[in-house]
Parts: sequence; structure tokens; C-alpha cells
Amino acid sequence: MSAVVVVHGGAWAIPDDLAKASVDGVKAAACEGHSVLKRGGSALDAVEAAVRALEDNTVFNAGHGGTLNTEGEVELDAIIMDGRTLGNGAVSSAKNIAHPVTLARAVMEKTSHCMLTSRGANQFAESIGMATVPTETMVTEYERKEWEKHKNYVTGVMEDFNAQWAHDTVGAVAVDCSGNVACATSTGGIRNKMVGRVGDSPIIGSGGYADNLSGAVSCTGHGESILKVTLARLIISHIEQGKSVADSSQLSLQYMGNRVHGAGGAIVVSPSGQWAATFTTERMAWAAVDHDVLWFGLDPNQRSKEQLSN
Repeated sequence: MSAVVVVHGGAWAIPDDLAKASVDGVKAAACEGHSVLKRGGSALDAVEAAVRALEDNTVFNAGHGGTLNTEGEVELDAIIMDGRTLGNGAVSSAKNIAHPVTLARAVMEKTSHCMLTSRGANQFAESIGMATVPTETMVTEYERKEWEKHKNYVTGVMEDFNAQWAHDTVGAVAVDCSGNVACATSTGGIRNKMVGRVGDSPIIGSGGYADNLSGAVSCTGHGESILKVTLARLIISHIEQGKSVADSSQLSLQYMGNRVHGAGGAIVVSPSGQWAATFTTERMAWAAVDHDVLWFGLDPNQRSKEQLSN
């Protein structure tokens, strides 16, 4: 069967000056995940590789380029999940880690836990020899300026929500040639969030979910809204009822909008290779590689494609 990888760079009102860099970033990350699958790598390896590429790209709010909390620190959240075993690992409020998704995978593979948080996540990172990086190297000049501008969390979020609410959580889903699915999601959270605030991204069933019996999902958008409706699991439950991945995403996002007035996006892939990238925000940068064709988009109903050379 054909392996597929889909990635997103966050669902929000992406401004024009970030549009090209956002699309280029997700295309590069999708190709990164695809090259892992092409070499016979697992879906788990592919989503980790794709998300690491996004965490390294300062255009996105994950790893390098993470947003600052009220105290001017970067607190990072991530999850990874294996659809074959339902094994999953997550970290929340981790500091100064360049690749939270890799730390999340280590939680899954090297501990008997599903999630480590804050100081514990950093202690674990240290115990396995994962280097920390100084805050200065993770924070962009743009983020520092925006943070100064919106020091008050409440006005910051509401202004962002009504204008360009920066939700550039990143994520990836994949199915490999053995039919195994996996998901990964990573974020720096919301600018000026309270210290210790955790959104949907590292929470199983909200920011992501993967099950070989139904599919894999990675979500993005307003974290508190996503948590309230357990968006990833809601999408999966529609798929389990026989709906297509696109309809399942659309229905779930509409429900979240109606029920808790939250906007967001999701990428989904089924074990048979059906996939979708859906959002209710103004824009979402996404890309997918399916049968050596690179698909990508930013605006609603945009589906562009490029043939990849073999």
C-alpha cells in the first residue's frame, strides 16, 4: 500500500508577510517525512522527522520560534502516538528543549508513563543526555517585540483572537507501507499565557490521536476549545461510524464552533491512505505527500500540487 504523510503549521489568521515562509516550511517538512517513509521508515519515524523540521523553523510556534509566557519564558508542549500499540508519550511546560517531539517519544519508549511535565520533563531530558538550549536562541526578535506589546494576557489573547490569533501549533500524521498510522503535535502555546498553562497539544485525544483501526489526527487552533470537545478523538469517532476523513474533520470542527465558539484545524490520515487537511480559521498552512505528489495549501479550498522527482 502507498505511504502518506500530512503536516500542518497551525490554523490561524496567517498574515501575508508570513504566508510564503509558512507554506515553504510545511512543504519541506512533508518532504522530510516522505523521505523517511520512502526509505521504509515507520509512520512514527516519519511524523517525528516532519515535526522536528517544523520545530527547527522559526516561522512556526514550536521549538525554535516558541511564544513567550507572562514571565518571558518559553514553555513547550508535544505529543507523539503510535497507532499500532496506542503507545504515546507527551511533555508539557518543558523549557529550553529544541525538539520537544523527540523528548515526547523518549517518554513513550523509555518510561512507563504517558506524560511528563515541567521540571520533571526537563529532569528526564537531562537524564537521557538531551541537551537544553538557551532561551535567547529559541526566541525570535519578532516574538520578543510582540510579547512586549501584549504583556497583558487577557487583552493579548482577545486582540489576537479578533485579529491574527497566533496559533501556529505544528503537527504531522502518517501511514506507512505496513498500514501503521502515527501522529505528532508540538507547540509553544499562546503568547502571554499564564506560567504552567497547558493547551490541547500534548493531551491524548485532544491535540492528537492515532489508532490503526481508524486513523491518525493532529489538531491546531484554540487549545481550550479543542480540549473541551476532545477534538482529535471526536474526529476519530466519526471515522469509526463510517464517515470519510474529510467529513469527520468538517463535522467535528463545526461542532466545536457551534458548541464552544472555537476555531481550529486538523489533519487526518486513515490506514488505507485517505487524508484530509481541514480548518475553520482564516488560513492553515498544510502539505501532504501521496504517491510522489506534493499537495499543499493555505487558504480555504486551496489545493495546489507539485510532482516530486523520483
